[in-house]
Amino acid sequence: MTLVAVCLAGCGSVTGGSASPATTPQFVDPAEQPVAAQSATPETASAPATSAPAAPSVPASAKPEPSEPAAVKVKYVFPVDASNVDWHNTHSKYPGTDVFVDCGSRFVATTSGTVLEVSLRDRYVKGNPDGPFNGGLSVAIRGDDGVRYYGSHLSKVQSGITPGTKVKAGQLLGLTGRTGNASNVCHVHYGISPPCAETGDWKVRRGVVWPYSYLASWRKGGQKSPVAAVESWEKKSDCKA
Repeated sequence: MTLVAVCLAGCGSVTGGSASPATTPQFVDPAEQPVAAQSATPETASAPATSAPAAPSVPASAKPEPSEPAAVKVKYVFPVDASNVDWHNTHSKYPGTDVFVDCGSRFVATTSGTVLEVSLRDRYVKGNPDGPFNGGLSVAIRGDDGVRYYGSHLSKVQSGITPGTKVKAGQLLGLTGRTGNASNVCHVHYGISPPCAETGDWKVRRGVVWPYSYLASWRKGGQKSPVAAVESWEKKSDCKA
């Protein structure tokens, strides 16, 4: 007689890891449900019905945040290419700067970007209320940093500088002069603003952020950026100057 020994083996418990910090999203597999033992019926026993495990839910806090676009790095240069210049740190009625320089000096692009608006004819009439013709001959560009840079009272706009033209930092845009309401004094009226309506919004275009500290930086070869100040103004004012 042969003795048959039957050994019953039990399942081991699941080993748990150390608890993760509460701020770390936890992805938990569905708990396995024990299946009740069934007596085997040869060839007639049906397999127990099983359903596919539900996909683990992802906590709302674990959903990835939309990534912000990387800040565009640009080069800044002083907008007038001349050795003898001066400028005010104040301006009448609104933030802007008058850069005093000899007539015929080079007015250049502050940074790389696209030409938005150009005035090729002096239509200012002395004594008329303030309006879009105050600047005489002028050029406005939208920098690759998203900021608009505007210069007016020019004596000439460089050939080929038309709306939609791509420009590089330091590229010649025109020559300084005294057109518009320049009071017969050679200078560039310089304005920094967001390109709200891009064209036609002259009250914004003429300047909404004080340029003085940026001009001081660029004159010394620095790279101080007006992006944060311009974005702050736009958020607070909703482009109403």
